[in-house]
Amino acid sequence: MPAILKFRKSGHGDPVIILHGLYGASDNWLSIARKLEERFTVFIPDLRNHGHSPHTTTHTYQDMVDDLCLFFHDHHIQKATVLGHSMGGKVAMMFAAEYPELVKGLIVADIAPKSYNKIDIPYKTVMEHELILGLMEELNLVAVSSRKEIDHFLAEKLHNPTLRQFLIKNIHRNKDDYFEWKINVPVLKHALVSITSGVNSEWFDDRRPILGYPVTFIRGLNSDYISDSDLPGIKAIYPEARVIDIKDAGHWLHAEQPEKFIEALLSVI
Repeated sequence: MPAILKFRKSGHGDPVIILHGLYGASDNWLSIARKLEERFTVFIPDLRNHGHSPHTTTHTYQDMVDDLCLFFHDHHIQKATVLGHSMGGKVAMMFAAEYPELVKGLIVADIAPKSYNKIDIPYKTVMEHELILGLMEELNLVAVSSRKEIDHFLAEKLHNPTLRQFLIKNIHRNKDDYFEWKINVPVLKHALVSITSGVNSEWFDDRRPILGYPVTFIRGLNSDYISDSDLPGIKAIYPEARVIDIKDAGHWLHAEQPEKFIEALLSVI
């Protein structure tokens, strides 16, 4: 059953939908929305099991596409540019393929239409997610009293302070004044293999080539989520796709190089 998503909305003009990635939320995209809202109506939903949207028992790409279809219907969106980052990029690709009549343009940020569970893929695209969700599940939030303690616990295995602070944004206090994760850790951990492997090249076999709407991939050149070797596979699915590279940016390119990311967006919307 589709979930009714919580969301943020700002601006005026043609609609742009922004779909965050794993562990993300609408809050992570507010600075980007502010740069777009003078020209566009920007919707940023929290995907299921993230942010303030419902926690559900399943987390599949079909679930998230169904949620997004309901979102379009409920908000009377007839056609929109759909921008998705990482997991949200795979949601965007699947949604656009299934509902091309609703899509004015597709923008995919730092994710490829492939499985990230292959043996030749760098470990961090899968193994790091397993580590992160394992730590989240292991941490006894009832026993901690500050975000500093949480950071100290995560730092034993996660040495990147920027990553830790990003994850800690998913912490809030519940009505009993205890910390809890805003993301649905057990369900996301159970779904991790399908999250990292889904919406791959095989999924597009009976849908390619896709030519019904303009497609842009934006990648951070310090990220390994879209390598040069992935470009022929992207072109096989989206022959007219444009690829924009952002220097000095990793996987979280919109946070690391926001001005360059906005410049890239405005060149294609």
